[in-house]
Amino acid sequence: MRSTATPNLLQPLPPISISPRNPSLLAHNSLSNLPKRTLDITCASKRSPDDYHATLKTLNSRGRRPRKSLGQHYMLNAEINEQLVASANVEEGDLVLEIGPGTGSLTNVLIDAGAIVLAIEKDAHMAALVRERFADTNRFKVLQEDFIKCHIRSHMLSMLESMGSLSEKTRYAKVVANIPFNISTDVIKQLLPMGDIFSEIVLLLQDETALRLVESSLRTSEYRLINIFVNFYSDPEYKFKVPRSNFFPQPNVDAAVVKFKLKQAVDYPAVSSTKSFFSMVNSAFNGKRKMLRKSLQHICTPVEIEEALQNVGCLATVSVI
Repeated sequence: MRSTATPNLLQPLPPISISPRNPSLLAHNSLSNLPKRTLDITCASKRSPDDYHATLKTLNSRGRRPRKSLGQHYMLNAEINEQLVASANVEEGDLVLEIGPGTGSLTNVLIDAGAIVLAIEKDAHMAALVRERFADTNRFKVLQEDFIKCHIRSHMLSMLESMGSLSEKTRYAKVVANIPFNISTDVIKQLLPMGDIFSEIVLLLQDETALRLVESSLRTSEYRLINIFVNFYSDPEYKFKVPRSNFFPQPNVDAAVVKFKLKQAVDYPAVSSTKSFFSMVNSAFNGKRKMLRKSLQHICTPVEIEEALQNVGCLATVSVI
């Protein structure tokens, strides 16, 4: 669903103003001429929901097949998309980031809910497809970029500023996406520290990954570095399971929807330095089954480590499972 970014995409996005549909405006593609910092939204009529036949018809019209290398699995159930959008509490005028829109089935529901959607799509063919599909609305913009490599903070700040949202302290964007399972960890690591941009992130993940992120216990071998990262930056919630039969092509595993409510910087755990904290945690997990006083000896002396462990009620011989 992604492709190499072109240089011009790294420039600030043009201002986006939302106004009633105007055929002449769309014909001349003159969004940048609209008054900046205006939000005058009218509701469009509901679009037809996507299903198996609609998805296949759309792909066939472009001579496309799902690409395994990009982890492309298309959602066939419009009700699942509705639940995804509902989980993020998407309301009229919300700015929503979508990662990998594919044929636009989730995009369709987001726009119907009143959202302004910025989509990042790696696959050039699919980017062209959704750009054409939603050409009649000024609620949608797609950038053909690899999300893992793109300057998402710059893009989002530009969009929020053009909507006049930076002056509203309580106004944040949201993320709603059905992402390829193979990039889920990278997406989470990139987005969760952005509590100054996003309020909620709702992702469709592999079910096993979703359970591990949300329900993992501190005292089991399933507790990993990513769990500390997730809980440092957010409050995760497992929303619902999505059987594999809802996708085309059908993956070998079920999926699930997880909602991450992002924390603000003032709500992060009290550490002297976030960078140093995660460096220490990373060292601890790299030394699994080794005593922490040995795994961390390059950071502090064994005596200092033992004193710190005693202060939190741990034995000096404790190790990461």
